[in-house]
Amino acid sequence: MSETDSETVSETAVLLDGLRFPEGPRWHDGRLWFSDMHDRKVIAVGLDGRTEVVVEVAGQPSGLGWTPDGRLLVVSMLDRRLLRLDAEGLSEVADLTALASFHCNDMVVDAQGRAYVGNFGFDLDGGADPCSTTLVLVHPDGRCQVAAEDLRFPNGCVITPDGRTLIVGESFGACLTAFDIADDGTLSGRREWARLEAAVPDGICLDAEGGIWVASPVSGCVLRVREGGQVTRKIAVDHQAFACMLGGRDRRTLFICTAAESNPDKTGDRRGRIETVTVDVPGTGLP
Repeated sequence: MSETDSETVSETAVLLDGLRFPEGPRWHDGRLWFSDMHDRKVIAVGLDGRTEVVVEVAGQPSGLGWTPDGRLLVVSMLDRRLLRLDAEGLSEVADLTALASFHCNDMVVDAQGRAYVGNFGFDLDGGADPCSTTLVLVHPDGRCQVAAEDLRFPNGCVITPDGRTLIVGESFGACLTAFDIADDGTLSGRREWARLEAAVPDGICLDAEGGIWVASPVSGCVLRVREGGQVTRKIAVDHQAFACMLGGRDRRTLFICTAAESNPDKTGDRRGRIETVTVDVPGTGLP
């Protein structure tokens, strides 16, 4: 079955359940790493389902990445900080409160260890009116700058294998937006990569043919999208899909983070899952 044939597949396998709200999945060192956001834990799970709590993050973990020397970076949402896991525990890399107007969320870390961090921009769970916000660039030395402005809930991000293009999902913009990456990490050349009508792009990942898998909570599925907006495949889930990642031994396993709710007041029944399905085209790029 080719990824070029548009169809809906509903048969996923459950790798792990009993989670509150899984987000930010990353394939790293033979395991899937993710944030159980509302349980305030970063967890790694193997293909055999065995789990390890890597670290607890009091400020609620979200996006994950690694420094060039292999140390874990994690977004602390509620206090808007980027943290690093050292041998002695978590330490602060940067405080983003001056540049991120509300909770920080997903991020992508490039090969040089620079982190691009999104944020809500407004009090989503409190019912505030949506507004645009920034994508923040955090340099390895902790310096912060605005990488892009006027983004509508910047969420999942990917970087192409050549390190030259960053693509971010704008959840409240119903689109994927691309930027050119300069040698110093700054972004330019903003353009719409794909318009996604009736979708809310959340977590995303990139495959080797240039397709992007997009988790869309309101659609109850994960979509594979080509540049320009053509949807070539849909994978349905029982609840809502909030993030996805290509991994496994050949990077052809699509891991999908699902949950019934995203509001932290409603995830105590632990219906969050990591679901999997095999796809034809392997993952590439970052994260």
